[in-house]
Amino acid sequence: MDSVKRSSITPKKSRLARTFAKVLHIKSHEKLKKDGVEVENTFDDEDEELRLREAFLAKLFASISTIKAAYAELQLSQCPYDVDGIQSADQVVVSELKNLSELKQSYLKKQLNETSPETTMIMSEIQEQKSLLKIYEITSKKLDSQIKLKESEITFLKEKLAEANKDNRSLEKRLNSSGQLAMPDNIQLSSLKPSHFISYFRQAMKSIRGFVRLLISEMESSNWDLDSAACSIEPGISFWKPNHKCFAFESYVCKEMFDGFNYPNFSLQTESLNEQEKHQSVSFDRFLEMKTIKPADYLSWKPRSLFATFCRRKYMKLVHPKMEESLFGNLDQRNLVSSGKVPETSLFLAFIEMAKRVWLLQCLALSFDPEVSIFQVKKGSRFSEVYMESLSDEAFLSFDPTSPNDPRVAFTVVPGFRVGTTIIQSQVYLI
Repeated sequence: MDSVKRSSITPKKSRLARTFAKVLHIKSHEKLKKDGVEVENTFDDEDEELRLREAFLAKLFASISTIKAAYAELQLSQCPYDVDGIQSADQVVVSELKNLSELKQSYLKKQLNETSPETTMIMSEIQEQKSLLKIYEITSKKLDSQIKLKESEITFLKEKLAEANKDNRSLEKRLNSSGQLAMPDNIQLSSLKPSHFISYFRQAMKSIRGFVRLLISEMESSNWDLDSAACSIEPGISFWKPNHKCFAFESYVCKEMFDGFNYPNFSLQTESLNEQEKHQSVSFDRFLEMKTIKPADYLSWKPRSLFATFCRRKYMKLVHPKMEESLFGNLDQRNLVSSGKVPETSLFLAFIEMAKRVWLLQCLALSFDPEVSIFQVKKGSRFSEVYMESLSDEAFLSFDPTSPNDPRVAFTVVPGFRVGTTIIQSQVYLI
């Protein structure tokens, strides 16, 4: 910046030098008059005196510019460390400081004699221009070095981003994979524990949230008004943050997917005690069989199987015809599902993966004795740390202890479960 500013002054250097010279000359005469001492002017020709002062100032400016250039070179040689460059710049600085000291002494002693002031001014001008050019070159090298450094950082960050994306895809593939889920090989029906159910519940929720993200992405691509869509699901709710509207979509999907969870095959039929005991064993066998199905097997599913029926029924309820037509421009996917086929679209494959996780969770729930039960929290209920987990802590931050209106449940996002004496908290949105 200094070099840039100095370059704007250079074309006016001679004028500036003359001005300084005149000021110094006037000050000198004023001092003589003030002291009341008559001193004979050393210079017979006033113009000659001005030229000598201009030459002096030109040498002064040239020396200062040389020091600036040397200092810039000294900084440049620091990184990367250049011993020769540092020594060279240091010698120039020391030399010019000595020169400045000599100029100071000559001025104080009024020994400004120059054989040829014009030649001195020209040589000083050349020296100053060389120093400025050197400063520009050093600045250019610094900028080039910074550009290369930034380019290197960008390349490194791109590599890290690509690596992170690769890891994320790998993790997502593992989370959404339909391969065999983690379960001890020697697990028996009689040794089921709440921890087994909690593990599969988390797997199911990951698949649900993956489907919700994909559904929202499809809506955005189709220019949906997500705010209006969220308000149609949960009317009259003022979300604490704009991105909280995703909880409304998650609530909608969970409500549909877990509907009928307490009944065998998600139906409303009842069974006698003996049939129930038999059903626990059948449910566990279905669980063991179903969890080994791989993604490739989805394309050859049995249209009349219980799982296929479950998928068709849930898809028809979850994805409204108008929604599907808005997202895809037709009802081809719906027609394929109705005919017992599997549409090879990303949305439906995500749906069927989610359906499998929920189906597995119910099979496992029906294998417990007593069976796992599901519960929802009513709108307007007071918050309970035992049965609920808040997804909107902002409600507590803005809560006034002196107010009788404590945080209330706006809607249930994820239902809760009872596994014997173990409670899996329902996830709720508070206002």
